[in-house]
Amino acid sequence: MIKIYIIDLEQDDPRKCTAHRLAKFGYAKLVKNVKHVNGILLSPFTDRIFSYSDLKDVLNYGIYAVDGSWKNGEKIFERISGKYRRLPYLVSGNNINFGKPYMLSTAEAISSALYILGYKDIAEKIMGLFSWGHTFLEMNKEPLNDYFMKSEEDIKEIEKLYIS
Repeated sequence: MIKIYIIDLEQDDPRKCTAHRLAKFGYAKLVKNVKHVNGILLSPFTDRIFSYSDLKDVLNYGIYAVDGSWKNGEKIFERISGKYRRLPYLVSGNNINFGKPYMLSTAEAISSALYILGYKDIAEKIMGLFSWGHTFLEMNKEPLNDYFMKSEEDIKEIEKLYIS
């Protein structure tokens, strides 16, 4: 099983927080006060794209995501060192940022990363924890399948088709 760590900034209502639900059902471990990660840190503030090429690091050290407000996002990531990767073009299916590209919930981000790595079944189980989870997967079915087990270079080219 891939280790999933979520850096919990305690900025969300725990009853509505997707990260807390992932932890509750055993898919992730919540961590605090992290300054460095050895695994892959999902971040929207990098040019490097998450891809199948990251599988070795993920298997060895895990995937990290930050759960907190988008308002202070860039400042938060400045305090954590590690291998940053952004997810390619995907559209949010959650109630807060519905239809907005790149503005995924923590669960959507983790699920997408797992899907790209070839772990579709776990990605679907994670999204099954949320009433809107099937909507996210359906809205992003084509891009997720296009990004599935592809290299960073391939995903960069594929992503251009969705952005244009």
